[in-house]
Amino acid sequence: MRCSKMSSFIVMDILRDALKYDDAVHFEIGQPDLPPSPKVKKALHDAIDNDKFSYTQSLGLMSLRQKIANEYHKNYNLDIDPNRIFLTPGTSGAFLIAYSLTLKHSFRLGLSDPSYPCYKNFAHMLDIEPVFMPIGKEEDFELHVEDLKHQKLDALQISSPSNPTGNIYKRGNLKELVEYCAEKNIAFISDELYHGLTYGDEASCALEFDKNAYVINGFSKYYCVPGNRLGWIVVPENKLKEAEILSQNLFISAPTLSQYGALEAFDEEYQKKVKEEFKNRRDYLFGELSQIFEIDAAPQGAFYLWANISKYSNDSFAFAKELLEKIHIAATPGVDFGKNGTNRYIRFAYTRNIEHMSEGVRRLKEYLLT
Repeated sequence: MRCSKMSSFIVMDILRDALKYDDAVHFEIGQPDLPPSPKVKKALHDAIDNDKFSYTQSLGLMSLRQKIANEYHKNYNLDIDPNRIFLTPGTSGAFLIAYSLTLKHSFRLGLSDPSYPCYKNFAHMLDIEPVFMPIGKEEDFELHVEDLKHQKLDALQISSPSNPTGNIYKRGNLKELVEYCAEKNIAFISDELYHGLTYGDEASCALEFDKNAYVINGFSKYYCVPGNRLGWIVVPENKLKEAEILSQNLFISAPTLSQYGALEAFDEEYQKKVKEEFKNRRDYLFGELSQIFEIDAAPQGAFYLWANISKYSNDSFAFAKELLEKIHIAATPGVDFGKNGTNRYIRFAYTRNIEHMSEGVRRLKEYLLT
């Protein structure tokens, strides 16, 4: 059975168990606690009042796809035909499209270790072979062309900014990876969901280096509507018909109300406040947790800290369970993200306000340092 190789998404198990405790401090789930722009909420109300409940076309609303295309021009100076943009039920739907377009049975998908766990689980579900390549602080948590030369790959997936480490691929390295993959006929899939949530250098888009890269993004993180389940994928021009067939059959269309709400998501002034809030949270939690754990580097983007727990444990799953049961701290064990030393790490998400996190910091210091 396809599912026999799939693993539990441990962070969701942790969240389920944490909900048993009324006083739980949540560092586990990568879900912003900030609301979206008020303009999004108004657009959702207007869509309901105007009975916008029908399916859209499978690609999604043209008006929204055009707005997304405008963002690529503004942010990366890229002119993207909106017909290349497909709206999907979350980025999960986008991954399914990307993998289905690029990989056949037993084809090999290159992934970093650690990386987002759903990548490998989608691969297993589609009878694709995930190929893991270790990364660590010595490589700035980035894959490099040298890593690929020793593998037989049909596609490569990266994320930048990354989950779980929060690093951003350096522009020169990303360019080399994309160009190498194009030369070797390796499909390049770039998860850019955390673009916008960057706290120094901006993240580059893979489409800047190859128009045929598959680029995935969505509204769950930076735009603060995770429950609306709306993502998108940019596909090459020669894959448009196949992508449309997949969209029609996999999910008919992305959620209609979510699409109408997302028309107002590109609220520049509001998004600046979102970015500044997460930067403040990053700075606070990095400063505090650095007193308790070894943190390899301040994250450059997303909203995660990858904390080395070696001085306390060499079993991240057991340690995360201990923290939850003893002091009601919910954090994600590193083993959710791979096998490359991940037993020595746990991931902390700074997706709650500083007041909430400060209570967690207090409990951690009291439990581990006294």
